[in-house]
Amino acid sequence: MNANFPSINQSDRTVPINLRQSGPTPVEMLIDTRVRKSPYWHLSMEAGCWRASIYNRMYHPRGYVRPEDGGMMVEYDALVNHVTLWNVAVERQIQVKGPEAEAFVNFVITRDASKIPVMRARYVILCNESGGILNDPVLLRVAEDEFWFSLSDSDLELWLQGVNVGGRFDVEIQEIDVAPVQIQGPKSVGLMVDLFGDEVAELPPYGLMASDISGREVVISQTGFSGEKGYEIYLYDASQHAEVLWNAVLEAGEKHQLAVVAPAHHRRIAAGILSWGQDMDQEVLPFQVNLSYQVPRQKEADYIGKSALESARAQIEAGSYPFTHQLVGMIMGGAPIDDYAPDFWLISTSSDGEPVGYVTSPWYSPEIGQNIAMGYVPVEHAELGTELWVHLPEQYADVPGSPVAAEIVEMPFRESVNPNQREILRGKGMDAAI
Repeated sequence: MNANFPSINQSDRTVPINLRQSGPTPVEMLIDTRVRKSPYWHLSMEAGCWRASIYNRMYHPRGYVRPEDGGMMVEYDALVNHVTLWNVAVERQIQVKGPEAEAFVNFVITRDASKIPVMRARYVILCNESGGILNDPVLLRVAEDEFWFSLSDSDLELWLQGVNVGGRFDVEIQEIDVAPVQIQGPKSVGLMVDLFGDEVAELPPYGLMASDISGREVVISQTGFSGEKGYEIYLYDASQHAEVLWNAVLEAGEKHQLAVVAPAHHRRIAAGILSWGQDMDQEVLPFQVNLSYQVPRQKEADYIGKSALESARAQIEAGSYPFTHQLVGMIMGGAPIDDYAPDFWLISTSSDGEPVGYVTSPWYSPEIGQNIAMGYVPVEHAELGTELWVHLPEQYADVPGSPVAAEIVEMPFRESVNPNQREILRGKGMDAAI
């Protein structure tokens, strides 16, 4: 075993998570034509974007305020106190349209697509035949025979087309020229009313509304990736009209103290919102990551992964886990973590013990006054109140070379304006959505 690769049990994975601790690396992102620029890319540059990542094979703005000016915590302040504009065109829109659209969607998602009314959306997951999570998009039903998958970070279009090879279902599956922005923060309602009228204020969580901006057609949803009050605006023919939407939002946002910011991973962590590729992937079962409610108990129709997921649930209920590690929430010591982690930092069960798990999403919570995180620990150490030790890099460690104390706690760390489905169901004493 490579000494730089921790011997954490990952026997339930085919491709282990790379847990080498390489830290920040001084490289420059290459901007070329192999990776797509979104319709809003140049507008993000004008707004001061200084760094980016790759998401769904598109460049994704990930920072506007530079570290010397306060960095991501300044962007956080704008989100939780005012209103923010995010370029999220990387949420590529995959349209499924045709006479059997509902039947097809019902076959590829775990939840019951027949229960989704027209002009409503749902948070859903798609799994492979082993029950691994392929994507966790927001699914929009814009017509009786038309759905849009608003993707998280895994290219689902090819999977969906592959499922339908040979025309098994009478549908067309394609990416469409629709690109969303997010409007997030407590002042988002006022901004959206200024743009679209009073009707938008009545939109329920996961509700949809058709409208226009300067004559350009849009669909609006009350959704977002922050836990704050927020909306997404999906612009039709975005490659032609991106400036129309973007500049209209900027103009209307001036009196609301609008700021253009990156997707707020510090706030989504506090809300317990997962990030595909970071907190889960195609080798992770929903039961490992607090998504067991996405596996219905009453869906009669078949769907991809149903057999594997029902078998896994039965094993868990019998006291036998089909995986080694469980995702948990933690509060932990150390200096405030104020930026993205470059590695999956390691977790031990004692201050001098060998690593047994790893952190996926850490950040500092100003409200709690401590660092918070999600991470994987062995299932036998996943109980609330369990004491853990996290090996932070030197810049955050209390004592360089020594881990900081951590404790497993309930998620979310901070209440969301609109509680997610897991919290709603738990409040009703239920463990599965229909």
